[in-house]
Amino acid sequence: MVKKQKFTSFTLFVSIIAAIGGLLFGYNTATISGAILFLTKDFNLSTIAQEVMISIILVGALVGACFGGILTDRIGRKKSLFITSIVFIIGTFIVMIAQTVTMLFIGRIILGLAIGVVSLAVPLYIAEMSDPTHRGALVSLNQLAITIGILLAYVIDYFYAPTGEWRSMFGVAMIPAVLLFIGLFFIPETPSFLAIRGKKDKALKILKKIEVDTSHSEVVVEKGTSKKRVSWKNLLEKSVKPALFAGIGISIFQQITGINVVIYYAPRIFQMAGLESATSAILATMGVGVINLLMTFVALWIIDLVGRKPLLIVGLIGMSLSLGVLGIGFLQTTGTASIISIVSLMCYVSFFAIGLGPVTWLIISEIYPMGIRGRAMGIAIFANWTCNYIVSLTFLNLVGFFGKSGAFWFYGVICLLGLWFVIKKIPETKGKELKEIQKYFKKAK
Repeated sequence: MVKKQKFTSFTLFVSIIAAIGGLLFGYNTATISGAILFLTKDFNLSTIAQEVMISIILVGALVGACFGGILTDRIGRKKSLFITSIVFIIGTFIVMIAQTVTMLFIGRIILGLAIGVVSLAVPLYIAEMSDPTHRGALVSLNQLAITIGILLAYVIDYFYAPTGEWRSMFGVAMIPAVLLFIGLFFIPETPSFLAIRGKKDKALKILKKIEVDTSHSEVVVEKGTSKKRVSWKNLLEKSVKPALFAGIGISIFQQITGINVVIYYAPRIFQMAGLESATSAILATMGVGVINLLMTFVALWIIDLVGRKPLLIVGLIGMSLSLGVLGIGFLQTTGTASIISIVSLMCYVSFFAIGLGPVTWLIISEIYPMGIRGRAMGIAIFANWTCNYIVSLTFLNLVGFFGKSGAFWFYGVICLLGLWFVIKKIPETKGKELKEIQKYFKKAK
């Protein structure tokens, strides 16, 4: 353990700038939930076409996550974010002017590429710019930004729902994309990456600026770090395998417990429960977004106080129970079905927002060695997006196979499996130096 360190306004500033990438992540993945209702009418989309329209952004995210780790380790965390901001701008422009389904698909794949990169680059950047005492809250700014983006998407969808202006729903994302591009001119590269590139003096200057205890920093401890040490074979080292397994596992469970079924299909779920009009379904979805945001604030406040593992445990238990109640609600034939669905979905999202939501991104940014951190995170997040894609692509068919109740009970059982995994495989990382966390996995090999 290291002593409590001072929190600086500079650290907060650079973290907020980077977290704009998280906002773009949330907005671009969630805005389709409202837009799809109008795209279906304008382009006469079949059920399969709707699933592809929603999930195709995840194909891009898969590729982005796959190459994002290599990119961040080769050119740096900051330059990767620069490139990604430009890709966001291009993708948003294409979906805004799209006249055909093909153009929409292309634009959403491009946006997916950017989302895949920021999903690892943002928490990685913030983690390497934070001190151990405040790292949990600062990295969780990324999840907070994602929830803000999701809520903003729901608000914008609701605003344009009466006119069905789906182009405007997509187009609002241009504003934060430009802000991210501009903001990146005012923040530095991370000390860890600079140290990897042999620029240790510059790295130490940045550490002093954010008032990190340099006597314990991995930049100093990891002596001899160089480009030669950054290779794929390092991922196969016995000391890294337990961490890699833990990161991949928690990333998978974040998705297969069903959160993005709610994010992408919330209006459709509420329509299944009896809220027939698009406007009322989107309004109910906004309520879910508000709860998601508020509970993420709670997580931000307590994550460095109670720790990562307790939040994961409580969150998964709550998610499983909420999904069980949601399934029961769909068995009702009276008007209470819509009330039960709204309340249980809000509870489900609340427990996700204090557990798997922020803690997953934090864990995978903490547990890997400095020289291969980007690539290791890339593998974990590739697994995350793969499962995200599978879940989003199969939801409507899953409902057709198991029924509405059975589908959500299925996700509830997966939450219980995730609970077992967390108890057995995920260590507590609260207040520990990144170097200290890696020592735990060396002992666990």
